[in-house]
Amino acid sequence: MIFGLRHIPFDLIILQNNDEATPKQMIGQKMVPILEENGHFMGESMDIVAHIDAQGTPLLTGPTNPALAEWIRRSNGPLYKQFLPRAACAPFPEFSTTAGRAYFVRTKERSTGAFTDILSEGAAALEPLAALLEDLAPMVQSPEAVNGALSTDDIHLFAQLHSFSLIGGLTYPAAVEAYRQTMSKQCGIRLLDDLAI
Repeated sequence: MIFGLRHIPFDLIILQNNDEATPKQMIGQKMVPILEENGHFMGESMDIVAHIDAQGTPLLTGPTNPALAEWIRRSNGPLYKQFLPRAACAPFPEFSTTAGRAYFVRTKERSTGAFTDILSEGAAALEPLAALLEDLAPMVQSPEAVNGALSTDDIHLFAQLHSFSLIGGLTYPAAVEAYRQTMSKQCGIRLLDDLAI
């Protein structure tokens, strides 16, 4: 996202989800994303964001909103319970091998329970997510930046809404819809609406 916002070209290499060895060789643990720059490796998403944004004139200089951080915290549990089973079904490149997809299902079901059970819950299971989206709408100050000027809140919020977009059957309040569509264009990351389940 930060590369897109800053219009900085980069090469994207996608690891299979079950590839533990490569990230451990780079940063000592299984975690992505990893920035490789001149033979050096950096993990931790927000460290990467800060590093890239510091090149030239910083872009993410706007204020942050503690209420938005709290909204993201509240949405994590209900969102990822619904997102993870759908991700396991999606044609993501990190699941292009049977072993990569099976690893994801095996490790994530430990915390969520059986994906098939979650996917069979029906529309009522999405009501908490719909309520969260309604709570978010008044916090969106502009389609171009949630707090009126780009900040790290936009990095966190768009990532969350990107995950929401894999979940079919949700209706986005107008302010949230305008924000997610505008931010998708600004950073060059497509939403997952066409893959939504």
